Amino acid sequence: MRTPLGRLVPALLISQTGYFVAVITPVQLLLTLRLTAIAGDGATGAFGVVAGFGALVALVANPVAGRISDRTGLRFGRRRTWILLGAVAGAATLALLSVTTAVWQVVLLWGVAQILLTFQAAATSAMVADQVPGPRRGGVSGLVGTTIAAGPLIGLGMVNEIPAGSPAQWIAVAVVTAFAGAIAVLLLRDVPGDGTAEPWNLSGLVRTFWIDPRRYPAFGWACLVRFLVTCAYAGNTYYSFYLLQHFGVPEESLGDLVLRLTLLSVVLIALASTVAGYLSDRLGRQLPFVVFSGLTAAAGMTLLAFAPSLTWVFVAAGLLGSGTGVFVAIDLAMCVRLLPSSADAGRDMAIANIANALPQSIVPFLAPPLLAVGGYPGLFTFLGVLGLLGVAAVTRVPEVCRETTTEEMRLCTAPPTPAK
Repeated sequence: MRTPLGRLVPALLISQTGYFVAVITPVQLLLTLRLTAIAGDGATGAFGVVAGFGALVALVANPVAGRISDRTGLRFGRRRTWILLGAVAGAATLALLSVTTAVWQVVLLWGVAQILLTFQAAATSAMVADQVPGPRRGGVSGLVGTTIAAGPLIGLGMVNEIPAGSPAQWIAVAVVTAFAGAIAVLLLRDVPGDGTAEPWNLSGLVRTFWIDPRRYPAFGWACLVRFLVTCAYAGNTYYSFYLLQHFGVPEESLGDLVLRLTLLSVVLIALASTVAGYLSDRLGRQLPFVVFSGLTAAAGMTLLAFAPSLTWVFVAAGLLGSGTGVFVAIDLAMCVRLLPSSADAGRDMAIANIANALPQSIVPFLAPPLLAVGGYPGLFTFLGVLGLLGVAAVTRVPEVCRETTTEEMRLCTAPPTPAK
């Protein structure tokens, strides 16, 4: 029982938009404001701990969430169940963050929220592998990629209409997140898991977190590319602190400035993602687009590192938005194409998603020593170099329908396993 594309695509867009409202709006603004109120001058270090811990627990939860989704036998559906529960429970946790009074409370609740929202994200990503036909994945992935821009834009635009630091900012984000999850599941068709998933035991638990790159080298290289290029783009989580500390932007003006930067990024991400996804399907090529996104990440981060004025910050944000749009469109389609198993699509996509989550943990932990040694130029230059390494790694990924192993050829030529 496959969802018609006319309903599937809106459902994916709504679910992913709600997810990004929930996870990016706090990272870009709300956590900065909350921790500044709680920790004062120690807010930068506290932010690194909060963001790093949250990303770390999301990293661990991602494959577990995907595997649980694969195995869920409820009639409501193996993916729909977790899209709804993850969104609603995650939203409730976000609302609780509005009343935190200590850094440890923020760390704890942000970690719980990340775990719950990861269930929604893992199930949504698996829907692409489950129900989108191979020849349409580039275009659909391109549309889904726009949500990484639309989510923050909606979130920041909404909270900026509320007094800075007010609990109502968190509650507004929570309401949008829960509502998006509910609407998405109303549009989706889904089925229970078929019961063929690997049983829960010690070896199975280990494999929940691991796919042997020697057996599936193309998938391994695709995950490495995703990790390196995502690291390069992870520097945008420091926009708020960068503007406050490097340019002396007043706190009362910060939200409006971050919103304008986000609006610029949104327009370019949406345009680049949609066009890149369409062109990728038409040309039957993916790798040139990933190379472009890695080079653009490096250029944008380098420009940001040495921006002499806010004008150049906006130019750098434009480059990063264009590159992000191309990357999120093609990267998702590339990872879905190279999944080792259609039966374990939820778990396998979740392992690929670790490469997205890990930079959000590593970069905040690396940022304080990099900032201490080289300031923001040192941090952003380092991240730009990682983007170039991603360009080098993508040369080891096979192009569309040029896979080298029997299993990779099957994945290239066979349609996705239909939902029953």
